[in-house]
Amino acid sequence: MASSKWSLVSFLPIVGWLKTYRRQDVSDDLFAGVITAILLVPQGIAYAVLAGLPPQLGLYASIVPPVIYAFLGTSRTLSVGPVSIAAIMVASALTAPEIQALGNPVQSGLILSAESGAIMLTMALLRMGGLVNFISHPVLAGFTSGAALLIIGSQLPQVFGVKLPSCGLDWACYPQVLRGFSPATLVLSLSALALLVFFGPPLTGLLKKLRVNLSIMTAVSKCGPLLTVILATSAVSYWQLTDYAVIVVGTIPSGFPSPNLNFVDVEKWRLLLPYAGFIGLIACVESVAIAKVTANLRGEKIVPNQELIALGGANLVSALFGGMPVAGGFSRTMVNFSAGARTQMAMLVAAAILALSVIFLSDWFENIPKAALAAIILVAIFRLVRIKHIFHTWQYDSGDGMAELATLLGVLILGIEQGIALGIVLTIASHLRKTSQPHIAVVGRVPDTEHFRNVKRHGVETWHHLLLVRIDESITYANISYIEDYLNGELRRQPNTRHVVLILNSVNDIDATALESLEVINQSLQMSGKTLNLAETKGPVLDKLQKTDFLEQIKPGQVFFRTEDAVKGLG
Repeated sequence: MASSKWSLVSFLPIVGWLKTYRRQDVSDDLFAGVITAILLVPQGIAYAVLAGLPPQLGLYASIVPPVIYAFLGTSRTLSVGPVSIAAIMVASALTAPEIQALGNPVQSGLILSAESGAIMLTMALLRMGGLVNFISHPVLAGFTSGAALLIIGSQLPQVFGVKLPSCGLDWACYPQVLRGFSPATLVLSLSALALLVFFGPPLTGLLKKLRVNLSIMTAVSKCGPLLTVILATSAVSYWQLTDYAVIVVGTIPSGFPSPNLNFVDVEKWRLLLPYAGFIGLIACVESVAIAKVTANLRGEKIVPNQELIALGGANLVSALFGGMPVAGGFSRTMVNFSAGARTQMAMLVAAAILALSVIFLSDWFENIPKAALAAIILVAIFRLVRIKHIFHTWQYDSGDGMAELATLLGVLILGIEQGIALGIVLTIASHLRKTSQPHIAVVGRVPDTEHFRNVKRHGVETWHHLLLVRIDESITYANISYIEDYLNGELRRQPNTRHVVLILNSVNDIDATALESLEVINQSLQMSGKTLNLAETKGPVLDKLQKTDFLEQIKPGQVFFRTEDAVKGLG
């Protein structure tokens, strides 16, 4: 019976936190839900427009998917819905020539939701939750910066009220584009940007000086996007700014859609599968990373494989109810967390408020200017451009820095999917290079101690007949030739060596290819009157060696428990 209960809680984490739900949690979650809902409306519309989809797809994706995640997710504060990075990836897919040729971008958007969800569920079924760690942080940072720059570039025409230029190198074309410039749109955009910037650090700093309660401060400061939309929409309606070339969202269907499978199209599913794979992978990696941030602050635990189930289910349901792909959003999650959310009940409250807005207030959304939405996106996305981070990474590790820079440039020049792939390939190549050329050190004894250190870094005691070599990596087919060359080089420099001691305290494994090469090295040493010895070999490695006759082959060489024992025994 206990086992079945555990299974239910592990598959439905909501059961676990509902058992300990307190009265105080209700008020905290209710407050946080209202604050998060305020952010959901403008963001849902803005990210749908960014993706090249009708605004209602962003609103629908902000209602049912968070409910599914609330039941299945292991994070108590992650806010699931449309996000900027997934939106620009959807836009990239929808503008691909082969996808455009098929028409009906709405259907394509729903297919991307369904496919990315199915991919995540398949990964969960195969217990592949650990794969979220296979995209290194530098690659993810480079991708995020590159995607953010693409988003900024895509929104600038909206800010100036001009159509996105497609002139290429035809410079005579650009003046014609600028003739469509709308002064009213620019004024509206700059006003919206000024208001949004004010609702950031300036307002927060002012409220801190006034010693306003943290929850109230969060509530007030996060009202900026909604207030911007309200004021901009009011200005459009009052002054009839559509007559001055101000572009608005347009009609949004009232009510809530019924679930349907109208997006099923075998040919489109096949063509969109690679795009959905990248969307699903990035959505999962980002969501788990964001969830871990807030979970660590409260000592909670995130289960990556269960997150795949929750996010996969959320995306499948999003497609079923006419929504775009979803993931965990950093800004919404931090707002939800800062507003005091204790559990996913806050997101259930936010989803309920948004559902009521879609049902009863959709007519009001019609005059929302796209310039205001562009301003919201620009302010939200600007902080994701982290060019300085590349230099810091490069200073620490040139391989990782190169992968981060290449990912950023790849996203900008080659495209989103190609940029990610390039970064992953370079990261793997860098890892293989490091593995194939491990750090190896000739060591000596620190005087009057039993500590052994690198002779190039410390003043240590050495012996002309002993060569103590520490290998700081598992010995595999990829690096055994490098190790062999290193040993031969040291033996040429120290011709009087009679005993070679390999210090293996950092070696976790010796594969079959490496073992054969060590046998050859041992034979070569014995032919020249030298012995091969091992010291500080780990238990699992020694267990593998004992299954072979290698330890017999090295005799009269020995296996020493400590390096100090080797020095005394071979002295």
